[in-house]
Amino acid sequence: MVRKSLGDPVADDLRFVLARVVGEENVVEMYPNHSNNYCCGGGGGFLQATKYTAERRRYGKRKFDQIIATGADYCVAPCHNCHSQIHDLAHFYKGGFKTVHLWTLICLSLGILGENERMYL
Repeated sequence: MVRKSLGDPVADDLRFVLARVVGEENVVEMYPNHSNNYCCGGGGGFLQATKYTAERRRYGKRKFDQIIATGADYCVAPCHNCHSQIHDLAHFYKGGFKTVHLWTLICLSLGILGENERMYL
């Protein structure tokens, strides 16, 4: 959404929402970022829906390394394809961080996230 179409203004909007939901002091930025950020390697969902698991993980290693470099405990993904890919990368490469949807954090902050939806947080 950011890298291939709407650009940095959308990236700034997403960061604004994230900072308000989790607190600005809890946001750790990746580098490079915004329009120059690395792709997760999931191929817009195509690689996740096919038999190219090894290739997807190999492409995603750059994103995994970028996330690890932050030292963060959570990686927030607004896209469900990125969430799925990053979650798999964390498990496969034993990253030690959790992946969470941005919408999950928004719902949690609004008090509308069900108890069963909080389990993985």
